[in-house]
Amino acid sequence: MLQTAIPTLHATPATRPPMVTIRCAKQRDLPELRDMIAELSAHHGDAAPITPEQLERDLFGRTPWITALVAEAGNRLIGYAILVPIYRAAEGARGMELHHLFVRPESRGTGIGRHLVAKAREQAKMAGCDFLSVSAATGNFQAHHFYESERFVPRPVTGMRYMQKLG
Repeated sequence: MLQTAIPTLHATPATRPPMVTIRCAKQRDLPELRDMIAELSAHHGDAAPITPEQLERDLFGRTPWITALVAEAGNRLIGYAILVPIYRAAEGARGMELHHLFVRPESRGTGIGRHLVAKAREQAKMAGCDFLSVSAATGNFQAHHFYESERFVPRPVTGMRYMQKLG
């Protein structure tokens, strides 16, 4: 089972916050996970019509589509990462896209994001991946700095991406 306990730094015994655990999401996490997805989407000015039922299908259904890691402290989720498999056919290289990374505002700056990225790396390696990929909006310099500090190498984006609705 993928799980890590993280002690919180700079706290006295009387004020020590709860231990943080990074683990794979469980079905009981679906409502809180959905709420954090909505919070991240709102931060970027987007809507999040995803339902807990859709998350359940994609995480725990017959054909799981994504992996979610969650950071939990005191029986409350304080962050998450969503991973999606990707493939570079010309190279025969398996990868994992760090599709979402989110830490609740009150828990930012405590290392939770770094621990989620570390667990995402572990999860990708366990899945036989050759690389971990992430993207950030062009003007999101805070995210750029964070990912570069986590040893992600910036790569230029070229061309357009097209989409077609099915059904």
